[in-house]
Amino acid sequence: MAANPDTAQRILDIAERLVQTRGFNGFSYADIAQAMEVTKASLHYHFRSKAELGKRLIERYEKNFLAALGRIEEQTDDARERLRRYAGIYASVVKDNRMCLCGMLAAESGTLPEEMRDDMRHFFDENERWLVGVLKEGKRAKTLTFKGTPSDAARALVGSLEGAMMIARSYGDPARFTAVSDRLLADLGA
Repeated sequence: MAANPDTAQRILDIAERLVQTRGFNGFSYADIAQAMEVTKASLHYHFRSKAELGKRLIERYEKNFLAALGRIEEQTDDARERLRRYAGIYASVVKDNRMCLCGMLAAESGTLPEEMRDDMRHFFDENERWLVGVLKEGKRAKTLTFKGTPSDAARALVGSLEGAMMIARSYGDPARFTAVSDRLLADLGA
């Protein structure tokens, strides 16, 4: 019997929401099984282990995030607008009372399997790589300003947005995220 891809996607959808709201260590297969009204054994048919499920979650999340960045690139050449739209991705997650999947995993990194930590770091590396390109272009066009290297600025931006998400969520106040995001972008000239 072949695995039903729709079932696997539904498992991933539920697990993603659980990670983004509770953390990876805050849910079990029993939570997913209950939400789907199936047995835990049927989940193991699609994902042998929770670590395998986590790895697939990160891979899918990164793929979707990179696709969103690709759409931003297709829609505008303006570095300032690209940064605003990048921050908008984070803002939409906060408004849904969630955290960035990899940001939530980063908080638990010491307890995650190594292969998940590697994939999580790859997500952040890809974010920084994309931002470095945007920042370089903005500096070249004299539309963005920052001190230090584009890499330093990219790391500061990712870290600040992730932290702003965490604090805004802890207060249940997406406006806190928006205020920080707007400030960060203004400091860059965006």
